[in-house]
Amino acid sequence: MKEKKFMTEFAATNKPIEITETSDYNEFKNKELLDKLRNNIIQHLIDSEAIDNKIDDFVKNGIDEIINDYDLTNNERNYIYNLIDNEINGYGPLTELLKDKDITEIMVNSPNEIYVELDGKVIKDESISFINDDHIIRVVQRLIQPIGKTIDTAHPMVDARLDDGSRLNAILPPLSLNGPVVTIRKFKAELVNIEDFLRTGTLTPYMARFLEACVHSKLNILVVGGTGAGKTTLLNVLSSFCDEDDRIITIEDAAELKLKQPHVISLETRSNNYEGEGAITIRDLVINSLRMRPDRIIVGEVRGKEAFDMLQAMNTGHEGSMTTMHANSPEDALNRLETMVLMNGVEIPVAAIREYIEGAIQIVVQVKRLSDGRRRISSINEITGIENGEIKQKTIFEFKQTGVLENGDVAGEFILHNYKPKVYDRIKSKGIDDLKDIFKG
Repeated sequence: MKEKKFMTEFAATNKPIEITETSDYNEFKNKELLDKLRNNIIQHLIDSEAIDNKIDDFVKNGIDEIINDYDLTNNERNYIYNLIDNEINGYGPLTELLKDKDITEIMVNSPNEIYVELDGKVIKDESISFINDDHIIRVVQRLIQPIGKTIDTAHPMVDARLDDGSRLNAILPPLSLNGPVVTIRKFKAELVNIEDFLRTGTLTPYMARFLEACVHSKLNILVVGGTGAGKTTLLNVLSSFCDEDDRIITIEDAAELKLKQPHVISLETRSNNYEGEGAITIRDLVINSLRMRPDRIIVGEVRGKEAFDMLQAMNTGHEGSMTTMHANSPEDALNRLETMVLMNGVEIPVAAIREYIEGAIQIVVQVKRLSDGRRRISSINEITGIENGEIKQKTIFEFKQTGVLENGDVAGEFILHNYKPKVYDRIKSKGIDDLKDIFKG
């Protein structure tokens, strides 16, 4: 990992150390020594509370006392000083990872097991580590302190949205048998748009135009996929197609959607307070949103009882609503929706639930993260009706994987099925007549 600067204010000598060039941790010959020195310095500063109180003189003396007897190169001293600066003014070992725009996820499994997601691939970062479990907890506490949350043995689990929009989840023993486990899904300042999807091969121009037409014609859309597949990113892109004069209400656990339309109301859930009270759930917000005169309701993710209320909204005049859910396939998604509705305890026959789902949702979009780390829209289906008591779907677009190349890239092709969707007539009735070249009519 590259170190970017040298903090002269923490130099232990009267003269600043001359810097030659930025160094890579993996190039150092004395890695074990540097890690030991780093750990000793940080532990010394923690024990003396110098880090928390930022006592400059004490910090200088503490560093000087530990590294004076070692013959370190300028670059090695540079490395040590940057680490200490990160402890005092940043977020410890996570500081540089949080700054790196190419890293989309950070996963801390133990003090010496830190993984990152880079270009869709999860790799172990060998260049950083924590001293111990307490060091991990200290960094998490520093991250969540500005937003008024805490984590300790009495409250061993926290889910928080950081100031920059990134989402942090941390869980401590005894809930975690591995020790403290931290997952940070980073917020991207530069949001992905449909052009980015086209450039990276996530979908084809035909698929992009069709999805845009679906949003403009106010079809209800369900986006499904696994963890990290890009559901929220796709939902954000689809939401960008909403009309400028729509009153849009977004509902999320952690606000990730960033709509640019002028009339957007963003709602966010709230967890329990320390007395175990005051929680506001997705379901509470969906129910409340119906009283806020929405043109569209966009729910970040449905995962429980709120599914029934979301379907009610879609069936009672709130056309053009969208949501995401975890599912391995479009068929699994509809089965999960049935289960979620049944979770409400309302005695509704399964046949009635399926009719409700069939009437509420028109389009199901499946997104996948492939083995090479790239995201693809693997299928776009429409719900065509109910046959023999089962909800039927028809595939309009599909990505078919044909193999894996020698470099690990997935080989495949997008297919447009020879099928004119039923929703095409509704799209044309809304005055959208630019899909003739796709569906030949």
